[in-house]
Amino acid sequence: MESGGIIISSGAQQVESEKRSDGLVHVLALLNRTREWLLIAFLLYLLLVAVSMIGNGFNMAAGENAKDLFNFARNPFTGLVIGTVATALIQSSSTVTSIIVGLVAGGLPVVIAIPMVMGANIGTTITNTIVSLGHIRKGIEFRRAYAAATIHDFFNLLSVIIFLPLEIEFGLLDKIGAYLSSLVYGGNSMSMKSFNFIKPLIQPVLKTIQEIASGLLPHPLSGIIMILLGVTTIIAVITVIGRLLKVLMVGRVKKVFHWAVGRGPISGITSGTLLTILVQSSSTTTSLIVPLAGNGIFTLRQVYPFTLGANIGTCITALLAATAITGPTAGLALQIAFVHLTYNILGVVVIYSIPFLRNIPLRLATTLAKATSRNKVYAIAYIGVVFFLAPAILIIGSNALGW
Repeated sequence: MESGGIIISSGAQQVESEKRSDGLVHVLALLNRTREWLLIAFLLYLLLVAVSMIGNGFNMAAGENAKDLFNFARNPFTGLVIGTVATALIQSSSTVTSIIVGLVAGGLPVVIAIPMVMGANIGTTITNTIVSLGHIRKGIEFRRAYAAATIHDFFNLLSVIIFLPLEIEFGLLDKIGAYLSSLVYGGNSMSMKSFNFIKPLIQPVLKTIQEIASGLLPHPLSGIIMILLGVTTIIAVITVIGRLLKVLMVGRVKKVFHWAVGRGPISGITSGTLLTILVQSSSTTTSLIVPLAGNGIFTLRQVYPFTLGANIGTCITALLAATAITGPTAGLALQIAFVHLTYNILGVVVIYSIPFLRNIPLRLATTLAKATSRNKVYAIAYIGVVFFLAPAILIIGSNALGW
């Protein structure tokens, strides 16, 4: 009997020990997640400081002549190409649009920045295309994955074809962005400008950095160093935030994929928007869905609206960056952020609501995927042509015509 009691007692102690161990593991995991979220908050703060550094750096380096630095991009096609190639190389539209916000604060005219933002939309889709190449040896699976990746490309290209001429001719997005910015930075005392709590948070750090740079280096050089430091910080911060959020959110993202993406276009657009806001990277969310499409879990028509939502969700970074800008160019920085948001929303509303336009990216993606599955050379040729050769031809041709 005693032996039996000892065994029971020992078993109970073991169960209790396991419970304590599980509790400790849970607490440690919670502390680790909390630490990671605090790190993300700190990195977002650095992002705001970095964006302001770019604007202040341009003002320090060029002063009233800042706008003259951007004469090379007066041609809207040049601006489009700069945005496309920069995003294709960095593989983050969030990074490029944040830098554009900083450039606008430093003197880049909004009319030049608008084509750059459009180009950033095109450039970010190269990530999906590269991800789809992971299925290249699997026949039908590759065809499905490649179609899911390139439908994002074709939608963004179609959006540029529609809205860039309207912007050049009528300044449509410029006017909408200016109106929305005026609502925020209006003259009345109840405007959102009165409630901007970002400025007092970043100004002390920004002022200290500016004083150190001015104290160590002559005036134009100190401004250039601030610009380079700001750009480098933005790239580093968004890269690290993307990795942290991917670890924290990807498991949840996959669950939402299965719950929301296949429930219809509205659900797909909404889930794409919300998940991209959470992950802070349209490249991440759309790249996650490409393998699921390749495996046949989602059809191309189900993936399509999700990628459109990702376009909208990625605008949050530029809006956040714009809140860090102070001074006379604050309204302009917010204007280009609103242009980015308006452009992506209008693209979804106009293209997806008209059946003829909605079907163009579907047909092009399906046709290209079939051709590429038969001859893999098309995959490499497509990336080279869309993201590098075509931009070069566009710049050369537009300059030759004197545009």
